[in-house]
Amino acid sequence: MPEAIDIQLKKGALELCVLALLSQHDSYAYEIASRLAESIGMGEGTIYPLMRRLQNDGLVDTYLVESSSGPPRKYYRLTETGKSSFGSQKAAWASFSQAMQNILGGAQ
Repeated sequence: MPEAIDIQLKKGALELCVLALLSQHDSYAYEIASRLAESIGMGEGTIYPLMRRLQNDGLVDTYLVESSSGPPRKYYRLTETGKSSFGSQKAAWASFSQAMQNILGGAQ
């Protein structure tokens, strides 16, 4: 796959991926970035601006947790608005991916 297309597909799904991870448990940005780097190859540089935007949009809020290995860590958790957005985005993704499968399945 050409790199530009690959990157655009990943960026389009990035917010949904972050909301999905946070729906499983609260997390700090580096942990989220590590999971996404491991799963879909998205780097740390894309996560921090997204986390700020999600917070500004009211989808996540933060709290500090003391760390034995350094300064306190900022943890992110979904707000009620974030949980609702995740549900909507997940349903939209399921519908979109099914439509794409139907189109691609018939393509030669």
